[in-house]
Amino acid sequence: MDLLTSLRISSSGLAAQRKRMETISSNIANAQTTRTAEGGPYRPKEVVFGAEPARESFSEILEGELDANGQEVHVTEVISTNKPPILKYEPNHADADENGYVAYPNINVMSEMANMMNAQRSYEANVSAINTAKSMAIKALEIGR
Repeated sequence: MDLLTSLRISSSGLAAQRKRMETISSNIANAQTTRTAEGGPYRPKEVVFGAEPARESFSEILEGELDANGQEVHVTEVISTNKPPILKYEPNHADADENGYVAYPNINVMSEMANMMNAQRSYEANVSAINTAKSMAIKALEIGR
C-alpha cells in the first residue's frame, strides 16, 4: 500500500465520521420535536457504514486485485430507527392526542452524546493517521538530500 492509498483510506474515515456527527447532532437537536413534515414526532436516525477495498491503480481495478489490508469506509445509508415514540401526558400541549398524550421522539440524549464522543475520537484518530503519513513522506524526502 502506498502513501496515497493510506491517505485515501483515512480521508474516507474522516468523511464517514463527519456524516455520523451530523446525524447525531440532528438527533440531539430534535430530541423534543413532536411534529414533522411527515407527521408525528421526529424519528431518530442512524448511519450505516460499509467497507470497500481501496484500489490503488487502474490496472488493479482491471485485474480485480484487492489489497486485503486496505479498506475504505463509506456511508451506505442513513436510516430512521423504528423506536416507538415516548408518550407523555401533557393535555395542554398543542400536539396532544384525544387522551392528552404527546408523542416525543425516543432519543436518549446521553447515549447520543456518548456516540458523539466516539465519533470525535474516531475522527481524531484518522487525522492522526493522516499526519503520520504526511510526516513519513516528509522524512522520506529528507533522505534524498
